[in-house]
Amino acid sequence: MNVLLIGSGGRENAMANALAKSPLLTRLYVAPGNPGTTRVAENVDLDAGDHGAVLRFCKDMGIALVVVGPEQPLIGGIVDALTRAGVLAFGPTQAAAQLEGSKGFTKDLCREYGIPTADYERFSDKAKALAYVRAKGAPIVVKADGLAAGKGVVVATTLDEAERAVEAMFAGLFGQSGAEVVIEEFLEGEEASFFAICDGERAVAFATAQDHKRVGDGDTGPNTGGMGAYSPASVVTPEIERHVMAQIIEPTMRAMREKGAPFKGVLYAGLMLTAQGPKLIEYNNRFGDPEAQVILPRLEDDLLAIMLAAARGSLDGTQPRFCEQVALTVVLAAKGYPGTPLTGSEIKGLAGAEAMADVIVTHAGTRLEGARLLAAGGRVLNVTALAGTVAQAQAKAYAAVDAIDWPGGFCRRDIGWRELARERR
Repeated sequence: MNVLLIGSGGRENAMANALAKSPLLTRLYVAPGNPGTTRVAENVDLDAGDHGAVLRFCKDMGIALVVVGPEQPLIGGIVDALTRAGVLAFGPTQAAAQLEGSKGFTKDLCREYGIPTADYERFSDKAKALAYVRAKGAPIVVKADGLAAGKGVVVATTLDEAERAVEAMFAGLFGQSGAEVVIEEFLEGEEASFFAICDGERAVAFATAQDHKRVGDGDTGPNTGGMGAYSPASVVTPEIERHVMAQIIEPTMRAMREKGAPFKGVLYAGLMLTAQGPKLIEYNNRFGDPEAQVILPRLEDDLLAIMLAAARGSLDGTQPRFCEQVALTVVLAAKGYPGTPLTGSEIKGLAGAEAMADVIVTHAGTRLEGARLLAAGGRVLNVTALAGTVAQAQAKAYAAVDAIDWPGGFCRRDIGWRELARERR
């Protein structure tokens, strides 16, 4: 069967690698893809926002399944357009994608259905938001309601920081995404990422990971789209997994069905593991980035078969299997990120890194200029290693990072630090 994968980042490179292993696959197209996806698929110059062009491509190329990688096309309604045209798609409809597209929508849903999350209020008026922050004090969390490329959340440790976040969002820092803000209680605990695959009726637990959002070592500096990750996250024990499925994922699936927007695709729950139990921080409608880069190399089953079952509404009995190895990925970013990245610098030495055993390099923000590989974004490369322990995977990943010759880039040097400390204990 022919498959179209939409997206151009490191997540899509990891998804393309996994889909390419399927015996069901005839041809894989990626729109627009990147230099990394060309190794396993054919890149096509296709704008996901132009639904007519996507539909024509699907008809011309006999596409049996469209897999949507990033959040923006989902929130833009691409699955709705494909479904109306009779093209099978893996991902939620526009209505179901509100789970990521509006933090306020999700918080209200949690309140209505008793899903454990932080206390909150929503504001479209700056003065009222500032008054609320001053009444509550710090620490407190200020969030842009809409999409902000992973940067629309400020965990304010001081009242001044919280006020500045409110002022900046209402001043247009995130455009329309910040026209409304959600202000939340600060939760104490450890974060973890929990992924489920959903078919509208059912959800099956898929995998766990732990991301590193802050730009600097020791979780310092501003939030980013993610500077590295590892999988599995041992803090998500089998007991916690059962609790998350019963108290968070399954009530959400029921709520979306009752609201006439059944959820299909990847439901990614960002969790805080508090003393009172797991609480939902937020939902995403897709695989995380860089979580996909550590989850999918561990998958032992056929990703395409799983996605087909979910898209067809027939996940019953599916229980994905993963290898026992740990995967750890380090994100190489361009200097200046998460502010304005310095693009255009040349990257060398990838062949040496990729030649190392159990190392995978995926592309996130690169472009080719002749034979030269250049940085073309903020997060540029992902270096993933698999091993028996986090310590071993971390050592392999950083050895591969050090084989790459890129003075214009940087990375965190402590990915996996929490799990490493647990292993040592």
